[in-house]
Amino acid sequence: MRLTSKRFKEAKNLVQDKLYSIEEGIELLKKTATAKFIESSEVHFCLNLNPKYADQQLRATVVLPHGTGKDVKVLALVTPDKEAEATAAGADYVGLDDYLQKIKDGWTDVDVIITMPAIMGKLGPLGRILGPRGLMPNPKTGTVTMEIGKAVQEVKAGKIDFKVDKTGIIHAGIGKISFEADKIVDNAHEIIQTLIKLKPTAAKGTYIKSIYLTSTMSPAIALDPKAV
Repeated sequence: MRLTSKRFKEAKNLVQDKLYSIEEGIELLKKTATAKFIESSEVHFCLNLNPKYADQQLRATVVLPHGTGKDVKVLALVTPDKEAEATAAGADYVGLDDYLQKIKDGWTDVDVIITMPAIMGKLGPLGRILGPRGLMPNPKTGTVTMEIGKAVQEVKAGKIDFKVDKTGIIHAGIGKISFEADKIVDNAHEIIQTLIKLKPTAAKGTYIKSIYLTSTMSPAIALDPKAV
């Protein structure tokens, strides 16, 4: 039986059985995030989609206006003529064959891998390593591109990718809880507006069924989908 900590119980007592506006929810989230470390803030959407159908799948990227607050480690797998571009843009690791071998040996100490279309054939055999860790580059997320410098800069600036899972849920980080409240609000609004713009034409009825805010160690806070 899982025991609930006193800290969590106290935080949960602050959350009323109601639907909050984004501004109210984030203000409350900052009050309930009382762990002894800087927690991350997250938003979770339940969408009226059935991803088993191709026309109801959703995967996209968004550049958060205030970033994620995380130091994102980027590996650029590129040919020699692109190495200087990747390095100048801020990639933490730049190269090709040496890093492919390191990955084959089990090294995955990066957050994002960016590469070129011509390199994808070499990455295919490493899918069993990269796929489960969410590290496989994908053209849909802008991580397979000839514009290596631009891609690296966007990721470093706070670009994230998200996709609907098999249950119709999307999870996304919206910054550190130490951010000023209005910055977390801006990041949340950016994701919400992106979701609305990308609503699949096959989606029927209520598109966003529910929205919840959480931090790493806090209880969930329900937002009013109609208010967004």
